[in-house]
Amino acid sequence: MKSVQSGVRVLLGDDHKIVREGLKMVLADDPRLQVVAEADTGPGVLDAVQTLQGTQGIDVVLLDIAMPGMDGLEVLQSLRRDWPDLPVLMLSTYPEKQYAVRCIKLGASGYLNKSTDPDELIAALHRVAGGNMHLSPTTAEALASLVSQGRTKMGIEVLSHREHQVYLLLTQGHSVSEIGAQLSLAANTVSTYRARILEKTGTKNDVELALYAQNQSGR
Repeated sequence: MKSVQSGVRVLLGDDHKIVREGLKMVLADDPRLQVVAEADTGPGVLDAVQTLQGTQGIDVVLLDIAMPGMDGLEVLQSLRRDWPDLPVLMLSTYPEKQYAVRCIKLGASGYLNKSTDPDELIAALHRVAGGNMHLSPTTAEALASLVSQGRTKMGIEVLSHREHQVYLLLTQGHSVSEIGAQLSLAANTVSTYRARILEKTGTKNDVELALYAQNQSGR
């Protein structure tokens, strides 16, 4: 467990250079935070962690969800398997109510939206580096709702990881063939995932699914 009184070494994982530069400027306001590495792809994050030998050289991974090569959730799963003691704080543009619970269930130490106030980001980094969870009121509410409703819960919370990947791409307007190419899946396999997604979200077609996603993001 890292003491918040000592320096916190951060690995930035985001595919946009301008975002990484902005994050470094924010973190530079706190002399106790040090960016020791950065990566712009999912595999790049894993390579950097391996190079720095996990917790020997890194205290927190600050990770985006939308990463090329491997998405952030796949990276998170790999980190939990290979470096279980390394805290991962997810930072994304995706709505908190949709993705925070999924990230926490996969082993993240916390979830922040990129619109988060810089002071909250800095506080969250120190918190998770100290071995604690960072749960915003919105995330805590979503987790409580999931527990209280148990197995009767439906919607995106019950999608498998692969179904969730397909859901994201469908709601962004990608076709079945485009999704298959991006995820290296056969078109009929994507169609099967699509059918499961429609069933679990209670929607009938891609238009209703898009409206469902829009409604979820506004909740």
